[in-house]
Amino acid sequence: MEFWIRFVLAVLATWRVTHLLANEDGPADLIVRLRSRLGDSLAGQMMDCFNCLSLWIAAPLAIFVARSPLEWLFAWLALSGAACLLQRLGQEPVAIEPVSEPAEGETRHVLWSETPSSAELGNALGSRDPAEERRPGNGEPASGH
Repeated sequence: MEFWIRFVLAVLATWRVTHLLANEDGPADLIVRLRSRLGDSLAGQMMDCFNCLSLWIAAPLAIFVARSPLEWLFAWLALSGAACLLQRLGQEPVAIEPVSEPAEGETRHVLWSETPSSAELGNALGSRDPAEERRPGNGEPASGH
């Protein structure tokens, strides 16, 4: 029973510290100032990612739970995973909505609005038109013989 109490306490501590560092300004804006100083550095990018940061926060807390190196490894991953699950429980549910068709004359610039020809598709993929390779001078006769 003692293991589970330590594990639950470590999960809650992992979530709390990770949430503070990744999502909150902190007392007297201390955390937000630290994040702005770190900027786009590796540490700054990690502070913006709850899941990444939870791995680093869970590592020392796993020592509180585990009694052997192998237990520490599994406790470390379990603490981080549990903190990530707790984080997801507190978020708004994801709503999937249908995408509307573009209005007349509007382009999306992401998908083709009509089926491309094989030559256009080949050019887009960096290959040559198969008909081009059968023309004279390309190693094959132009006739289908």
